[in-house]
Amino acid sequence: MNRVKRFLPLAILLAAIALIFGMGWNRYLSLDTLREHGAAFQALADEHYILTLLALMLVFALLTASVVPGVVFITVTAGYLFGPWVGGVATAFAATIGALAVYYVGRTALGESLRRRAAQDTGLLKKVCEGVDKNTFWYVLVARLVVSVPFHLINVAAGVMAAPLRPYMIATFIGLLPAHIIYCWIGAGLNDILVDDPNPNLQSLFAEFMWPLLGVAFLSMMLPLALKLVQKWRARHGMDAA
Repeated sequence: MNRVKRFLPLAILLAAIALIFGMGWNRYLSLDTLREHGAAFQALADEHYILTLLALMLVFALLTASVVPGVVFITVTAGYLFGPWVGGVATAFAATIGALAVYYVGRTALGESLRRRAAQDTGLLKKVCEGVDKNTFWYVLVARLVVSVPFHLINVAAGVMAAPLRPYMIATFIGLLPAHIIYCWIGAGLNDILVDDPNPNLQSLFAEFMWPLLGVAFLSMMLPLALKLVQKWRARHGMDAA
């Protein structure tokens, strides 16, 4: 019975992945879907605002938990339908719920084997696990802010280390907000572009979304550098004080 309980989260996750790919739903995670069905989505959101928002959050959480690539297009769609603030908060919350599902897989089915591997490993997995174990809130917060850090690696590592749930979830939600608001900002702007031009070229898209794209670039490249400089400064300051 304990063995069934242990592997149940993993079984559900694998079943969800098989269902999504088996039904071909992953093909809809693209800009083409928004281009072809955006007007219908918008009409649905106008008529049933709360219901549509909750449905989008449910889909987002399920896709996040199932580790299917391309979920960013759901974030863009949320901005397209609900704007950067409502869409950003809603998708960040849904992503936190989806991350929690992967956390439980790491804590149950994969916990023992990955703990042994992390203890013997000298690479990224061990480093992430040690960081999560040392200071869950701050490590997870920084890892979420830096969009280039693998999203589900943090989820699995937090589960493997049995990280405290409250700081893990709060840090995940806060850390995801900036990137999600940026992607929803892009989605909100895309609404106006597709009305005028259903097939916009790359140049027009870049011109329209230069600032939000720079924000994503900052979160993926400049923020890690800035954090390393701050860390070095604090270490040097501590040594000088000593």
